[in-house]
Amino acid sequence: MLRRLHWIILRRLPGPFLGWLGTLMFLLLMQFLIRWLPEIAGKGIPIPVIIELIAYNLAYMVVLAVPMSVLLAALMAFGGLAESKYYTVIKSTGISFGQIVWPSLLLATGVMGGMLYFNNVMLPEANHRARQLWSDIRGKRPGFELRPGIFYDGVEDYSILVEDRPPGTNQLVNVTIYDYTQGRSQQAVIKAERGVIESHDQGARLTLLLRNGTMHRPLPPTSGTQTQRYEQLTFDRHRIQFSLSNAVFRRSESSGQARSTRTMRTPQLLHTLDSLQAQRDTMYRTLYEQVTAQLRPDPAPATPLEPPDTAAARPAAPYAAPYAALSGLSPRRQRGVLRRAAQTARELRSTVQRTQRDAHWTTQRIRSYQVELYKKFSIALACLVFMFVGAPLGLALQRGGLGTIGAVALGIFMFYWITLVQGEKLSERGFFPPWIGMWIANLIMSGAGLWLLVYVVLDLGATPPLRRRLWDWLRSLRS
Repeated sequence: MLRRLHWIILRRLPGPFLGWLGTLMFLLLMQFLIRWLPEIAGKGIPIPVIIELIAYNLAYMVVLAVPMSVLLAALMAFGGLAESKYYTVIKSTGISFGQIVWPSLLLATGVMGGMLYFNNVMLPEANHRARQLWSDIRGKRPGFELRPGIFYDGVEDYSILVEDRPPGTNQLVNVTIYDYTQGRSQQAVIKAERGVIESHDQGARLTLLLRNGTMHRPLPPTSGTQTQRYEQLTFDRHRIQFSLSNAVFRRSESSGQARSTRTMRTPQLLHTLDSLQAQRDTMYRTLYEQVTAQLRPDPAPATPLEPPDTAAARPAAPYAAPYAALSGLSPRRQRGVLRRAAQTARELRSTVQRTQRDAHWTTQRIRSYQVELYKKFSIALACLVFMFVGAPLGLALQRGGLGTIGAVALGIFMFYWITLVQGEKLSERGFFPPWIGMWIANLIMSGAGLWLLVYVVLDLGATPPLRRRLWDWLRSLRS
């Protein structure tokens, strides 16, 4: 019977898990497309590149969707057992909750292992390639779109206006071009009755062949006069070449781009953390050596600072009380020593402040890398934690309805995710250690799961509430 029960539970888990995973991935994908599709559209990006970009961005969606799908699957599977009264029959036979739930926890452990590999290997690489692809897309300008009656400024140093452009042809009618290649003050105006556009190098270069037109342009003054000159040319044919290299999508090499915290694998994070910590320790050690060297007293001079007779005739030093160490020097010598001491103190203060700023910045980077490192493991562990929470919660709800389960799961996941995000921000700002910020959500959820486990195992739902039992106990004491 126990094996059959395990088979029933394990058979109920994959279906809801995969179903909810697909649903959540679809919703997250729609949210991504609604937000970013206007930035992609209209640039002539190839369809395979758009599909590749979407595939890379699916990685972070998996991180969000898998833990919540585990929670929903656990609530549906165990809620169905409670709703059908099957769990009541099982409990009456003496089978404990641990004997029922351990295969589900084992399955959740397998999902957690897969998420550990995904978060540490696949997710950073997908983030890195998506970031590089976004950079290439944003660096591409829209294609050459010349519309009648509208100035086109997509070509650098040129502004083009055409009166008409017959559909389906490369013919232009009544073309006006403002040429700024020599600067705004030396702009040339070109007008032609007709023109033809030719494309080369897959759209990277354009050639505009003009016919029957004129060119008006100012000329710089000659060496013998300062008078501004003006030139007007008439032509039968005139050829202009435009470079549209920025309008052609090109893939850049991703190997040379520096990686951020979200695009580093775990070994790279650990190596960077060690380097930053060693750099910070070197800062403090160098500061200690500099301060020690500045504050170390100079060796005693081999000859006296002043002749004995001069020292005997010297008046009493005015610095004898506050500066006892200077009482044996003349006033002029005392002022020189004090100036050097003040200069040394200013230099030390500047060194300390500079080291403090550098160390503070390095510490912020260390916290950022530590947060990302702990987050990779924290989110993966959430799969096991949500199964630990969802199994007793499903039995306690005693309802397998989609509305109830969806509302409960959404509330739990929103609380978990908000706690995780706030913990990440507060940890990076130094309010508490990074490991607390990234593990506190799992700790809270584990505590809630432990209370639910006690609630189900001790069958607290069938007993009077705690406040009622406490009131009955107080009444018994009075009587």
